[in-house]
Amino acid sequence: MDTSKFTESKTGDLVPIVTPKGPDHAFLPYNLPPGWRIPGHLWPKVAEARAAVAKLDGIGATLPDQELLLSPLKTREAITSSRIEGTYATVQELMLFELDPQEPKSSHDQINSRREVSNYAKALTAGIGQLEKLPFCGMVIRDLHSILMDGVRGQHSIPGTWRNVQIAIGSNWRFVPPPPTELQNCIDAFESYVKEDASNDYDPLVRAYLAHYQFEAIHPFVDGNGRIGRVILSLMIAKWCKLSQPWLYMSSFFEKYKEEYVTNMFKVSAEGAWETWVDFCLTGTIHQANDAIQRCAKLIKLKAEMLARGHSGSIRAERIINGLFSSPFVRVSNLHKKLGVSYPTAQSDIDRLEKLNILKPLPNLRPKCYYSPEIYEIAFAEQNA
Repeated sequence: MDTSKFTESKTGDLVPIVTPKGPDHAFLPYNLPPGWRIPGHLWPKVAEARAAVAKLDGIGATLPDQELLLSPLKTREAITSSRIEGTYATVQELMLFELDPQEPKSSHDQINSRREVSNYAKALTAGIGQLEKLPFCGMVIRDLHSILMDGVRGQHSIPGTWRNVQIAIGSNWRFVPPPPTELQNCIDAFESYVKEDASNDYDPLVRAYLAHYQFEAIHPFVDGNGRIGRVILSLMIAKWCKLSQPWLYMSSFFEKYKEEYVTNMFKVSAEGAWETWVDFCLTGTIHQANDAIQRCAKLIKLKAEMLARGHSGSIRAERIINGLFSSPFVRVSNLHKKLGVSYPTAQSDIDRLEKLNILKPLPNLRPKCYYSPEIYEIAFAEQNA
């Protein structure tokens, strides 16, 4: 690690370590909270970000079916967070995998990527349930990491277990997190900070971004730190800002501005640049919240239009249409079991929705699969700049 990049304003100590390459240094972050305070000129942006999040929560909380918004948000988050770490799966691939989960045939099988992204969504869902009963703690983080890493790359890292080896970030060891001998002290201090009775010196939204930096600086697992850190971030924001659900997901913004995301975190360590980091995150908060609000309004309108289109036919049409807003992909083989009808009846229902332009078959797939192009476009289209 290039220690010359660390100034007197760094937010931790550089401790000597021995690596296979020879002597080096690791970064041992100071415990939270930092000595930094939110400058006056940044408070209007804090207020704007909190207002955007509150508006999003207000819309989400009043939805008759919260999955209308929550499901596509979680799916987008799973895909983009994994993509930041170099794991690629499309929405179509993920949805088809979840309709028909399969075991990979080799380490190079594309199913590995689909399973990895699917695990991210499962970890998010599990975290929502756990944090209804428990505060943030090491046990919750380890449990979520076990779900995230189940059966995918990095299994050698022992899912759900703190690392006991030295790791480095970047092929050139750009950043070296704490040595394993110091790791437990870092984790204990982090756990104390994120528990519900921790210091409330900061706005809860800002506090979540301070904690996200700290978790990534500690890097407590051998693998999966970026992904599990972003799972925890969404859950922290929801819990600390008292949202009805974790509506705010930052990975799309972090992926779009990946270089700034990585650089700004490094500058906190090297230069104590908390203001730049928090400003960046608040900008992303406003962007992500407003994007979700706009998508939700479009989905609500589309759902009403679809129900009106399908109303005069089978009484099952409403159930099928409602289900599409949780997952816009459907197979007859799954649908006939879900509805408790025969295969031909389920196929007839799908055929009718296809004639109404609600469903469209995906080409070259056996067994045949259908999807809703209108829902897909609203829920998963790329964000505007």
